[in-house]
Formats: sequence, C-alpha cells, structure tokens
Amino acid sequence: MRCLVTGATGYLGGRLVPRLLAEGHEVRCLVRDPGKLRDVPWVDRVEVVRGDVLDPASLDAAVRDVDVVHYLVHSLNKPDFADADRRAAEHTARAAEDAGVQRIVYLGGLHPAGVRLSPHLASRREVGEVFLRSAVPTVVLQAAVIIGSGSASFEMLRYLTERLPVMVTPRWVHNRIQPIAVRDVLRYLVGVVRLPAGVNRTFDVGGPDVLTYLDMMKRYAAVAGLRPRRVVPVPVLTPHLSSHWVNVVTPVPKSIAAPLIESLVHEVVCREHDIEDLVPGPTTGYERAVALALAKVRDSDVETRWSNASVPGAPSDPLPSDPSWSGGSSYVDVRERRTSAPAERLWSVVEGIGGEHGWYSFPLAWAVRGWLDRLVGGVGLRRGRRDPRRLHVGEALDWWRVEEVDRGRLLRLRAEMRVPGLAWLELQVLPPEDGSAGGSVYRQRAVFVPRGLAGHAYWWLVWPFHGLVFGGMVRNIASEAELTSEFRKS
Repeated sequence: MRCLVTGATGYLGGRLVPRLLAEGHEVRCLVRDPGKLRDVPWVDRVEVVRGDVLDPASLDAAVRDVDVVHYLVHSLNKPDFADADRRAAEHTARAAEDAGVQRIVYLGGLHPAGVRLSPHLASRREVGEVFLRSAVPTVVLQAAVIIGSGSASFEMLRYLTERLPVMVTPRWVHNRIQPIAVRDVLRYLVGVVRLPAGVNRTFDVGGPDVLTYLDMMKRYAAVAGLRPRRVVPVPVLTPHLSSHWVNVVTPVPKSIAAPLIESLVHEVVCREHDIEDLVPGPTTGYERAVALALAKVRDSDVETRWSNASVPGAPSDPLPSDPSWSGGSSYVDVRERRTSAPAERLWSVVEGIGGEHGWYSFPLAWAVRGWLDRLVGGVGLRRGRRDPRRLHVGEALDWWRVEEVDRGRLLRLRAEMRVPGLAWLELQVLPPEDGSAGGSVYRQRAVFVPRGLAGHAYWWLVWPFHGLVFGGMVRNIASEAELTSEFRKS
C-alpha cells in the first residue's frame, strides 16, 4: 500500500512511519517544513513533500497516487482550533475523494454519548464525522489517555505523581478512564490499512484496564517504586485551575494541559471492542505500559516526544547567517573564547547542552526565567531533551527549538519562551584563527528582534544580566570541554 502520513513530525506520526515501512508499505510524509525530518533515521526510505492540510493545492499533490491517508493532525492550542481543524479535514477529505484514495485513517478521542463535550473532544468528534461523511471509506479510532514514553498524557501523569507525595485532587480524578499503550495504538493504526473496503465507522480502542485517574497515579507510583501517595480531595479545583497547577508542576504547558484535563472531566470507557476482531493481538496492561515507558525514559531511548511538534505561535522563519535579514532593528550579543580542548570534545559539550546538563551559567537566573515563563503560560525550561547526547533538527530543548545542527560546527536554537520579539541562540565550534594545530574556539551569538516598544524595553531590561548569563556560558562551556579532555588524558 502507498500511505500518506500527515503529522509525521509529531508524537504518533513519527512512530507510525517506521512501522508502516516495516510492514512493507510505501510512505509519503506531508510536512510544512521538510527540514524537521532531516535527521530522523528513516528519512531516506520515505518521500517527503512540503504542504499543509489548510492548503488545498498542496494537498492535491500530496494525495496523488496514494491508497491510504493517515490523518494525525490537530491544532490543539490555537484560539480558533475547532474551525481550523474542521477546514483542514474538509480539504483533506475533498482531495482524497478527487484522487481516488481507498481509505482515510483518523485517530480521534474517546468520548461518552449524550453529554456536552469539552471543546477539544467536540472538535475531534467533528473531524471524524467530516471524514465519515466523505466518499472515502474511513476508520476513526477513538482513544483516551495514551501511555507511552514522551506522550503529553504520560508526562503529565509522571510528573504529577513523582513530584507530589501528597496530592490535592479535584473531582475529575475519580472519573473512569480506559488508557491504552502507545504500542497498541500504533498496531491498530497499521492494522486497519488492510481492512475490507466497505468498512466506514468509528472504533473504540483501549487497553484491558478501566481505572480512575487516581488509580492511575497510585499504580504509577507502585511501578516506579515510589512511596504510596497521600490524597487530599478538593472539590473546588476546576479543570481550568487544574491546568494552571499542571503548568507549574509538570513540563506540559497550560495550552496543552487545559484540553487534556477538559477531556478527563468525562468518563472515557470503550463501549465496544470490535477492533479486536478485525486487528487481533494481545493488548498491553496499564502497569506493563508504564513499565515499558519508564524503561525507555531511563535508557534515553524515547523515540518521539509530545514536544516534537512546534508550539503554535512560535516564530517559524529560519535565521540566515547574517543578522541583517530582519528588515528592522535587531540586537546581537556575540562572545567567543579560545580553548585548549579539541574541537570534537568542545562539540560534545555544545550538543549536550540543556536538560540535565543545564546551561552552564547562573542556574538560579535560568530557573527564575523558566518559572516566570510558566506563570504566563509559556513552555518554561522543563521540557528537557529527548536524548542526552544527540540533537536533531525540530526537537524541543527546554524552552528552545533546535533549528539547525551542522554537526561538529553549529547549533542554532530558536526561543519558544514568551518574549516580545523573536530570539535565537547560536553555538559554534571553530578552528583557531591563527591556524595553529590543537585547540578550538567557542563562539556564541544571541540575536533578538524586538516587537514594538515592549521588545526594545525587554532587551534593555535584561541587558545587565547578559554578562552573567552569556558570559558565564562562554567561560563554563570552554572550561567543561578542557576539564573533560584533561580527565580523558589522565
């Protein structure tokens, strides 16, 4: 089969593609920025096309000669996400009809019948209905909480449980949920490709366990070897207030936590299990799914993360090599330092920056800035990194997005914190200017393009701290490379 995967840079899309390839399918990936797939291990085995589900012209080219469309796109935290998702689904359905596509596969949200749904779940249901009404046979898989390393739902569960030995719980933690392991979701997404042509319906998908969210936290603690958690019920903690709490305690920002929590207000339990007859295979129990996810996190083997997809509202234009690109005023802070460490060792420090390694300067200032960002609904510093040693283009790195990696030479990061303007940080490893053998030069460039008067005021407000923050980074990164080199020699 020839399969088109939309959302290939996202959490599930990035995992689905290699599994479709393993089953012998040909895969085409529709992405807005092909550069984000440049470093994935399977990119040479797929066809990558530039396009957008909101651009009908690009869709026409993407679906040409395709048998199956896997639709894994949704505008989770845009203000007008419901309208955008509906139009995107209509464009995709129309293009699939015109191209003679044999099947559309969509992953929606499990929801109860006969109740008023949250805006997030209502939108997911509407998208599924758009596809089911089309002339293309459609399979809509409806899942609740997905348990897998790197998923937003799992990260929220993990951090809430690990960081709160005493938990203040709202009423929604007592609602019943049927979680599903990410490996089972992927098995179904691959398996439904070969269903009979006449199948056009929704399927509820879930694991074998029906639990409350409170049960899920308690069982997580047991699997993770934590002490039993104490629970203090607070009936007045609304989903809106809960999303603020999640924003503070976990790496998941409020913009993503809010729709997830709104979905948990409903009891989400499978009403039928027909998919098990059509795509047979054992399903993974909750404790097993948690154990597998924790093992992936422990071994730094997380395939994709919820933060893989760009945060809406973040700047998307790349930074060219010359700062004059901006067309207006820009502020630049450039610092460099000669080091006796070889270039390869200096690069290993540069590529390992962030996450558990930190930012090599004034940790309190970075922490405070991260907390302030979280308080205004930003991503903060706690997104961490997928792999402790290697970075790929498009990945999240704390509050940055990896925009360019020229391995051994250049790392360019784009800021996704809340600032009145656009910001980048470039870290470079260069040979000594005098051409002497041995050693290397670390060069660091911060660029800020202000937005309005507030942007200019912001730059000058933080400017006094640049010597501590940026200057400290230059000194400490160079020193770390030298110390590690001396240690290896000894």
